[in-house]
Amino acid sequence: MKIYTKTGDKGTTALFGGKRVPKSDLRIDAYGTVDELNSYIGLLRDQEVNQKRKEILIEIQDRLFTVGSILATEPGNTNVKIPTLSDSDITYLEKEIDAMDALLPPLKFFVLPGGHVSVSFGHVARTVCRRAERLVIALDAVEKVDPFVIQYLNRLSDHLFMLCRKMAQELNAEEVAWKPRM
Repeated sequence: MKIYTKTGDKGTTALFGGKRVPKSDLRIDAYGTVDELNSYIGLLRDQEVNQKRKEILIEIQDRLFTVGSILATEPGNTNVKIPTLSDSDITYLEKEIDAMDALLPPLKFFVLPGGHVSVSFGHVARTVCRRAERLVIALDAVEKVDPFVIQYLNRLSDHLFMLCRKMAQELNAEEVAWKPRM
């Protein structure tokens, strides 16, 4: 199978199920941003500090492929078989968040992103996750999206924030407090 099909040369792409839409379609933007997020999660997985979290990050990447599949499927098309999200996927993230939170000092201020390259990669992933969430919410206003997709992205951004804090702790990187000028 060739990597190029030439079917998108005129600016359209096919959803799962065959419907062709412009590549600028909100649905394409949403799952394209999820794909971008997945690449950043891969970058986080490759950080030495995250070697012990490799399986967790692979699980997240797998779920993001599920999210992408859901978003890439033509609404109402039941002929296409795709994986699904469930409560257990949300609970999995919540348990990981709680485990990290139990090992971190209480947060008493907003944190400026940065402190170490690995932590900065995490904050980029977190903000891409928030953008994906906003795009999916905008898509949901036009045509209904599986509510687990929105919930998963929301919880994942929380997980990524906690992961950044945990990486900073493990790397002895300073968490710089945001101190607004008043």
